[in-house]
Amino acid sequence: MARFIFITGGVVSSLGKGLASAALGALLQARGYSVRLRKLDPYLNVDPGTMSPFEHGEVFVTDDGAETDLDLGHYERFTGVSARKTDSISAGRIYSNVLENERRGDYLGKTIQVIPHVTDEIKDFIDIGSDEVDFMLCEIGGTVGDIEGLPFFEAIRQFSQDKPRGQCIFVHLTLLPFIKASGELKTKPTQHSVKELRSIGLAPDILVCRSEGPIPAKEREKLALFCNVRSDAVISAQDLRSIYEAPLAYHREGLDQAILDAFRIAPTPRPQLKRWEDVADRIYNPEGTVNIAIVGKYVQLEDAYKSIAEALTHGGMANRVKVQIEWVDAELFDHEDPARHLAGFHAILVPGGFGERGTEGKIKTAQFARERKIPYLGICLGMQMAVIEAARNVAGLKTAGSEEFDHEAGKKRFEPVVYHLKEWVQGNYTVQRALNDDKGGTMRLGAYDAVLTEGSKVAEIYGTTQIEERHRHRYEVDTSYREKLEKVGLLFTGMSPDGRLPEVVEWTDHPWFIGVQFHPELKSKPFAPHPLFADFVRAAKESSRLV
Repeated sequence: MARFIFITGGVVSSLGKGLASAALGALLQARGYSVRLRKLDPYLNVDPGTMSPFEHGEVFVTDDGAETDLDLGHYERFTGVSARKTDSISAGRIYSNVLENERRGDYLGKTIQVIPHVTDEIKDFIDIGSDEVDFMLCEIGGTVGDIEGLPFFEAIRQFSQDKPRGQCIFVHLTLLPFIKASGELKTKPTQHSVKELRSIGLAPDILVCRSEGPIPAKEREKLALFCNVRSDAVISAQDLRSIYEAPLAYHREGLDQAILDAFRIAPTPRPQLKRWEDVADRIYNPEGTVNIAIVGKYVQLEDAYKSIAEALTHGGMANRVKVQIEWVDAELFDHEDPARHLAGFHAILVPGGFGERGTEGKIKTAQFARERKIPYLGICLGMQMAVIEAARNVAGLKTAGSEEFDHEAGKKRFEPVVYHLKEWVQGNYTVQRALNDDKGGTMRLGAYDAVLTEGSKVAEIYGTTQIEERHRHRYEVDTSYREKLEKVGLLFTGMSPDGRLPEVVEWTDHPWFIGVQFHPELKSKPFAPHPLFADFVRAAKESSRLV
């Protein structure tokens, strides 16, 4: 039976609860325990799938096809434990489930209320799979005091009462602001946050305090006294140069020991931190730098491409180089030559996205990389734009485009070499979709197999011809154009097992130009960089020697 750790946040949002949860999971693993991490989000969307990346950052996709919060990406990258649909839930999904149950008559005609029906649904979700691991870490999204979070806080209060004594603990993450004018580190916001938490029946066992520097002994003692925690359970979370130093930093501060002490686990196993020491060494002792441009349409918010940025960092670790990323807005190139902005980069990555905005700039970017022989990685929409560029500028299909853009404009303007997915095989049945279906949860989502062409560059990179990668898209390259494109050198070197859906394209006369329909960044980890990103950064490293 699992022990439960509930991670809450206070004072302000975006303090790094997801990172703290992930790092704690990694530390418990280092002591030999099995873990699973779970996210409870108070927003009313059923999932983040239909949100703009500007609203909530990237959408992280699990193997079993769930569209989830980006924190699940942190969980996977730090622990290596593949997330599942049962590891992420929103208030919207909770209320949707409750209302579906009510419509079926499951509540026997009772009046449906937040307590007990909503809170019971949350508690049932938290308990899923609790017999599979030693520790279940549950992060509550938002900040204590938010009105939409109240059912979740009440649910975890009830949950801890339902479980045997000592099976649940609470970790509260807060901010200790430094007032420069007075030269003081202020504890009052944390005291008020804990007071708010206690007013709803929750008392933190451990405080994790974000600050720019160490917490002086006087302030630590004050926090312990007024927040009713042990002084060794006041953990400093200082700003770090890299998020991948977090497990080591939290260990130095004693977070993992404080957790085990709170559960009264003794004796405690010694942590094996060699993996994280190696990761830190690769980050802080690079043997060179490569400059890579990410040409996207959501570049104003870097969290929109969080997994891509981290996967490039992992690729840098694999090659002992620092990856210097520059974010470039694809709309810059809609009406001008990209050369002025992209010259000098050692490699170019064009990520996924939705809608027509910025796509002409992405097409020009693919053309620039192809003609200048610069390493290029196109992901999802980035692959589709590379195919359209090849169709227009090499295969002679001057009006080549995507059905997505015609649908958006409400009129036919292009010869669609990219069309909406009408059907695909998922497990033992066929999924069918219409162009005007609901947007939420209707894409080709989750892990699917692909078959790579033997002898191709991509097969050489993977070291196999059978792969499984995660997908999130509703448009696909039309294979009826395959022969025409392959004649000019753009090979379809990865296909779905039934041979109907293109998964990978690559140029034969280019040192490194690959487009993939899937999202390899979602499976990359600092201690196990994804082979595509590792080789892409290797190619960038080679390119840097030629610039």
